[in-house]
Amino acid sequence: MIIPVILAGGSGTRLWPFSRELYPKQLLPLVDDRTLLQNTVLRLSGMEGIADPIVLCNENHRFLVAEQFRAVNVRPASILLEPVGRNTAPAVAVAALHAAAADEQVVLLVLPADHHIEDVRAFQDAVQVGARFAREDYLITFGIVPDAPETGYGYIQGGDRVRTSGGDLEAVKIRKFVEKPDPKTAREYVDSGSYFWNSGMFLFRASRILAEMAQFAPAVVEACRVALEKGVPDLDFYRLDSEAFHACPGDSIDYAVMEKTQSGVMIPLSAGWNDLGSWDALWKAQPKDERQNVSLGDVLVHDVERCYIHSTSRMVAAIGLKDHIVVETSDAVLISSWDRVQEVKSLVQRMKNGDREEALTHRKVYRPWGSYEGLNLGDRFQVKRLTVKPGAKLSLQRHHHRAEHWVVVHGTALVTNNDKQFLLTENESTYIPLGAVHRLENPGKIPLEVIEIQTGSYLGEDDISRLEDVYRRVSN
Repeated sequence: MIIPVILAGGSGTRLWPFSRELYPKQLLPLVDDRTLLQNTVLRLSGMEGIADPIVLCNENHRFLVAEQFRAVNVRPASILLEPVGRNTAPAVAVAALHAAAADEQVVLLVLPADHHIEDVRAFQDAVQVGARFAREDYLITFGIVPDAPETGYGYIQGGDRVRTSGGDLEAVKIRKFVEKPDPKTAREYVDSGSYFWNSGMFLFRASRILAEMAQFAPAVVEACRVALEKGVPDLDFYRLDSEAFHACPGDSIDYAVMEKTQSGVMIPLSAGWNDLGSWDALWKAQPKDERQNVSLGDVLVHDVERCYIHSTSRMVAAIGLKDHIVVETSDAVLISSWDRVQEVKSLVQRMKNGDREEALTHRKVYRPWGSYEGLNLGDRFQVKRLTVKPGAKLSLQRHHHRAEHWVVVHGTALVTNNDKQFLLTENESTYIPLGAVHRLENPGKIPLEVIEIQTGSYLGEDDISRLEDVYRRVSN
């Protein structure tokens, strides 16, 4: 049995303005109609011996992650919530400890949730080969056969060939891991034929990786053990203990174990792999026109060459550009030359330092009950569109600084307003006074859409006192 371990805790800041801290790239449909997270689990479909996945994600993303699995009819065995990102070694340790509690010999397939793979069959075949080696107590990683001298990836140098005990399957002994090279060194790596891109995907027995981590990273294992033991169930999730997990060293599994072990082998993989770690990587994964442009959305170009231009909410027109990206969302526009796209991460950090909301979230914000989208903001007023899923309800709450007007534009609303409860249908409205205890619910079978007009001295999202909440959230 192989248990997929899906690492969905990344932030993907280099793909801003699409990827935001509260809505990162693994939750976005960047290549096709499904999100990267959904494609990660779906590319395992049809494989024999694949169990339900263990998923690790940031606690802020838990409802989005659960909803995306539900949308593709996949029910994870567990969704483990990380209170803070601590790199891949703690994530792997937590998953291995969790899985080993039921079966120490189970094989874990560790997959980042934000990769794109074109040749799914080649990927599945490589996993099956790796599983054979894992059952013989090797620690397996997958080395991507490079097709260009890429400077954005780390590399793995392969060594001697190694075979399974039956002699029928072959892998490559790991000689060393190397960091992202400069262009000259990257060209030398590719020309040598012995270097592969580091994919960040792994395969090993739970018992074997825990034994290796106990030797090379004992502090990680112990902190994760405590975080699991002191963790608590929360609806369909399991919350790791915050204090113990914060204390865990934040190392990668490469550094913590794979660079030190004598049992590491690599399965070469040529499957159209792309980690979608930057805008140029996303450009490579998309169909292009005769001038090597990727144009998505309402885009009009003239004399444009080798550009990535993506519009989401309005027309974008470009003239005379070459080797640029232009990405438009409802609240931000990014323009960069190809040779500077890696600097987006530092730009996002500047936004965070300046407390810019654009670094954290989109204008459309997702909640477990649905979503809301800001439409207009002025002095002492704000207009939002709320969409409530069928059967869902907001928390029973009150505000201390604002009143609200609700207008139903689609569906039926069940409204609680102090001691009154009543239904509103399309084109009907109600007023929620400042300080009133209130709740909005959707008792119907279609999405409920409500226009909310807020008025008051303070309109921040933290002006909320939750008195009751089916999602067990605390007040902001």
